[in-house]
Amino acid sequence: MNNKSLSQVVSTQQAPAAIGPYSQGIKAGNLVFISGQLPLNPKTGNFVQGDIEEKTRQALNNVRAIALAAGADLNNVVKVTIFLADMDDFSAVNKVYSEYFHGAFPARTTVQVASLPKQADIEIEAIVSL
Repeated sequence: MNNKSLSQVVSTQQAPAAIGPYSQGIKAGNLVFISGQLPLNPKTGNFVQGDIEEKTRQALNNVRAIALAAGADLNNVVKVTIFLADMDDFSAVNKVYSEYFHGAFPARTTVQVASLPKQADIEIEAIVSL
């Protein structure tokens, strides 16, 4: 039996459909690996309008929707990676991030990247412990 047979796809219509050959999330043992979420509205497939704070909220709402579909919530997140097109957005992203995570914050990495899919300003991925 290989490790692939022990994994399960996590999918929800409450988050945007994958824009490539990947799953919204994969449950492997007691962990859920949530693919990077762009600030896409799951109903329209379009980017939300507004500043980086609004875009961060949408990306985190998408992460939360996938966590919920896996039987968890944001309290179960143990690791977050944030990809930013502009590190000058770091403070604004932190402000919104602290609205979603409280107490013992997940481990986190934030990096500036040259480009993101669909020319997004932000992408957020997470690992959830069940």
